Amino acid sequence: MTDKDQYKIKQEPFYQAQGNEVTLYEAAYAARLPVMVKGPTGCGKSRFIEYMAWKLNKPLITVACNEDMTASDLVGRYLLDANGTRWLDGPLTTAARIGAICYLDEIVEARQDTTVVIHPLTDHRRTLPLDKKGELISAHPDFQLVISYNPGYQSLMKDLKQSTKQRFTAFDFDYPEAGVEAGILSKETGMDKDMSAKLVKIGQTARHLKGHGLDEGISTRLLVYAATLIKGGVAPRDACRMALVRPITDDADIRATLDHAIDAVFA
Repeated sequence: MTDKDQYKIKQEPFYQAQGNEVTLYEAAYAARLPVMVKGPTGCGKSRFIEYMAWKLNKPLITVACNEDMTASDLVGRYLLDANGTRWLDGPLTTAARIGAICYLDEIVEARQDTTVVIHPLTDHRRTLPLDKKGELISAHPDFQLVISYNPGYQSLMKDLKQSTKQRFTAFDFDYPEAGVEAGILSKETGMDKDMSAKLVKIGQTARHLKGHGLDEGISTRLLVYAATLIKGGVAPRDACRMALVRPITDDADIRATLDHAIDAVFA
């Protein structure tokens, strides 16, 4: 198995298109333009990128960004072993070398002094300097950089700089319309349409509370969890409280409101 093969998506991920995003992404990839995917938690951003990597038959290297991530975590570092020191490429460097799509998930979680290392890869240069190694990598012709973040869940300290934002084309994602979302639940879990519609109704109730006691609404991902529990034999009300309400809030009043909504749906 080649380096490329181990990063390829072997089976088609299920993704329900909301508009013309698939065609637009294909155009961006054809021009090797960097892509930024914005939207709330659990709305399908990562699944979309996985689907596109599968559809284009390109390797995908995903990095879950966090506040402790350093530039070395992205580009690589020297390691000490029994034979002395050796260089180990980071995921960004590996992607640039082999021509993979490099997906930096929740990029705003990384420190700003870390994210600047991506800048030379996102303009006409398409290069990655490895300062510690004294090497300048020219990105493989198939390389593409993709980043994602949730613009509704960030502080001023965790926003992307304009100097970074304006290096990317961008997609706005949101939760699907009710009928489409119910169809996604049915496809993902085998849940019948009636139960799927009820779960979506609860999800929409919570989303209306965003900014009124909730930082985030119930994601499509959590709806899938609830449907999975119900398919496994858990009572619908218990499954909804466990998968939809308890993960998103500890506020007693908000919990009571959502629990009441669940009771009303399953009355």
